[in-house]
Amino acid sequence: MQNARDMKQYKGELTGALHNEFLREAMDKFAVAYRASRANAFKGMDVEGLIADIAKSKDEAMGRMDELLAEFTRNASAQGVTVHVAKTAREANEIIGRIAQNAGVKRIIKSKSMTAEETLLNHHLEDLGLEVTETDLGEWIIQLRHEGPTHMVMPAIHLSRHQVADLFSDVTGHKQEVDIQKLVKVARRELRRKFAEADMGISGGNFAISETGTIAICTNEGNGRLTTTLPRVHVALVGLDKLTPTIADALRVIKALPRNATGQAITSYVSFISGANECKAECQGGPCDKKEMHVVFLDNGRRALAKDPLFSQVLRCIRCGACANVCPVYRLVGGHQLGHIYIGAIGLILTYFYHGRDKAKNLVQNCINCGACKAVCAGGIDLPRLIKEVHARIQDEEGHPLQSQLLGKVLKSRKLFHALLRSAKAVQKPITGGTPYLRHLPMIFAKDQGFRALPAIAETPFRDRFESIKPKVANPKFKVALFSGCVQDFVYPEQAEAAVKLLAKHNVEVVFPMDQSCCGLPVQMMGERDASRAVAVQNVTAFDPAGCDYILTLCASCASHLKHGYPDILADDPALGVKARQFADRVIDFSSFAHDVLHVSPDEFRGDGKKTTYHSPCHLCRGMHVTEAPRALMGIAGLDYAPSEEEDVCCGFGGTYSMKFPELSAELLKKKLANVENTGAELLLTDCPGCIMQLRGGLEAKGSSIRVAHVAEALAERLK
Repeated sequence: MQNARDMKQYKGELTGALHNEFLREAMDKFAVAYRASRANAFKGMDVEGLIADIAKSKDEAMGRMDELLAEFTRNASAQGVTVHVAKTAREANEIIGRIAQNAGVKRIIKSKSMTAEETLLNHHLEDLGLEVTETDLGEWIIQLRHEGPTHMVMPAIHLSRHQVADLFSDVTGHKQEVDIQKLVKVARRELRRKFAEADMGISGGNFAISETGTIAICTNEGNGRLTTTLPRVHVALVGLDKLTPTIADALRVIKALPRNATGQAITSYVSFISGANECKAECQGGPCDKKEMHVVFLDNGRRALAKDPLFSQVLRCIRCGACANVCPVYRLVGGHQLGHIYIGAIGLILTYFYHGRDKAKNLVQNCINCGACKAVCAGGIDLPRLIKEVHARIQDEEGHPLQSQLLGKVLKSRKLFHALLRSAKAVQKPITGGTPYLRHLPMIFAKDQGFRALPAIAETPFRDRFESIKPKVANPKFKVALFSGCVQDFVYPEQAEAAVKLLAKHNVEVVFPMDQSCCGLPVQMMGERDASRAVAVQNVTAFDPAGCDYILTLCASCASHLKHGYPDILADDPALGVKARQFADRVIDFSSFAHDVLHVSPDEFRGDGKKTTYHSPCHLCRGMHVTEAPRALMGIAGLDYAPSEEEDVCCGFGGTYSMKFPELSAELLKKKLANVENTGAELLLTDCPGCIMQLRGGLEAKGSSIRVAHVAEALAERLK
C-alpha cells in the first residue's frame, strides 16, 4: 500500500522501485509476453463489440442496483443463504466478525478477494483473535511478508523465486530449494492442513447473479473451491457492482475476463454456488445438515458512484488488471507505487472514492496519459479522463500548486503566453551556445533533465512566416484551417512549413487563424480545469469550422484533445457546445490527411531508400486510432521502413509529466531509444512534436547520429 505523506516522499519511493533490478526485469518480461498472449487469446473475436456489450450490460445493471439486490436476496434466501448489506468497509468487517463469533469460528481460510483487501478484513478478524490464512499462492506469500498485492490478479508478481525460497525457509524452519515446482509443493503441504482445520471460508465473487441467487468465482487454483466447500461456514464478500441480472450476462464477461487478465481463453476453475451445500463437518457435537452461507454486499460508495453521470462507468470494472498490464509507469515501478489497494489506472480512481483523497493525491499525478489502459479496458472505461478529473477535484478540494496556477493564468491569455515565448527567444542566446538546444540552462530550470537536450525557441515562429509561404490557390480542392499548437508554432515551425509545402502541391487552400493558442492539454493534465476550458473557448472561437473542410494538425496530442477533449469540456456551454462538436468533427491528423484524403502517390516523391523506423505517438494510435497511414506514407515516399520493437509504447514525454517525474520519463525514453537503435535505422519519424522533443533530445544527449523528424518533413524533403 502506498502511504507517502507528500510528493517528495512518493518520488523517493519511485526511485527505490526504479533501482529494483529484478522488479524491472520481471515487469518487462511480463509486459512483452502479455501483449502477445492477449492478442492471441482474442484472435478472431469482435473485441470492440464484446467490450461495448459488456459496458452496456454493466451500465444497465448498475442503473438497477437496488432492484437486482432485492431479487438476489429473495432468490438466495430461498436457498438458505443469509444476505447482508454493509454501507461501509468497517460495517462489512463487523458483520463478518459477528458471523464468525456467533458460529464459534477459530480458524478462517480465504480465497482471493480484492474486496476483502479494500476493507482490510484480515486486520479486523485478527484483532478479534481469529487465525486467518490466505490460500491463493500469491496472496499467501504476500500475507507472510505483511505486504499488500502488487497486482489485482497476480499479487506477488514483484517477487523472485529466491525471495520466496527464503520466505518459505523461514516459515517451515527448513532450507528450501530455489525451484518453483518444489516451492509450490511446500505451499500445498503447508496449506492443506489449514483447509482441513478451518471453521470458516471467505471468498469474494466475480458475479452475484440475481435471477438465481448465485455467486460465481473465476480462479486458477483449486483453493477457491476448497475454501467455499470444506469449512462449515462460507462467507462471500461482494461489492454491489458485481450484481449481474442473468447467467448470460456473467458468461459474456467471462469471455473477456481471463483473456484480458492473463491471455487465457478461460480460467482453470469457474465455480457457480447456489445456496448452502451439505456439510459433513462435526459441528458442536453432531453433524450439520447444511453449512452456513452468508453473502455480504459492500456499498462503500458504490451506490453514490452508480448515480454519478461521469464516474458511474468505473463500476464496469471486471477486475482483470489489464490497465496495469499495459501501463508503462506500472511496468517501471510496480503496484506498490502505482496503487494503494487497487492497482493500476482503475486504482488511481478507486483510491479516491474508497480510501480518500489523502491516499490518492500523489498517485493520481503519476499518469502519463498514454491511453494504453483505455485501449484494453474490458468495460470500455475512459480511464485517462477520469484520472484527470480526480486530480482536478483533489486540487479544487486541497488547493492548486503554484506552478500549475501560474501556467493556467498564462495560457488563459494567448497574448501573454505568446509574448512570454517571444521574450524567451530574445534572451536565450547566451544559453544555446549557437545550437538549437538549451546548452547552459541553470539547474533551477533543468533539474534532473540531463537525460535529454531541451530545444531552443525558434528564431521566427510559424505565425510570422505564414503569410510569406501561404499557398496561392485559384481553385482549391480543399480548404484547410491549420492548427499548429504551441510547439510547432514557436519551437519547430519547420514542421508546419513542410506540411504547407505538401498541401500547396495538392492545390489545397490553407488558412491559419492567428487567435489560436496552445490546445490546453498541459493544463488539463495539471488539473487546471478553468484554464483548460478557457483555452478551449479561445481555440473554438478562433476557428470557423463551417468555413473549412478540415482542421488539420501535425500534433497527435493536439489532435486527440481537440477531437475528443473539447466536446466534453464545452458540453454544458449552450453557446459553444454545438460549435465544439462541429470543430471536433473536422479535426484530422496530418498522416491521415495526406494518405486518406490527398491520396499521395509514389510518383510524387524521390525515393532514396533511407532506412527508417517509426515511433507511434500514444495520442495518434490510441487517441485517434490511426496506425496504418504513417507507415504507408513511408513506403509511398520511398523510405525503407524497419519496424522497431514496441513502437506504440510511450516514449516517456507526456508533456508536463516528463518535468514532474523526470526519472521515470528518462527510463521510458531509454527503452524506446534502445529499440530504435536496434533497427539500425538512420532516420526516426513520428507524428508528434512532443515526441520529437523527447526523442531528438534523448539522441542528442547520447551523441547519436540518428535523425529525428516529423512525417511531414520526410515527405516534403522528397517531393519532386
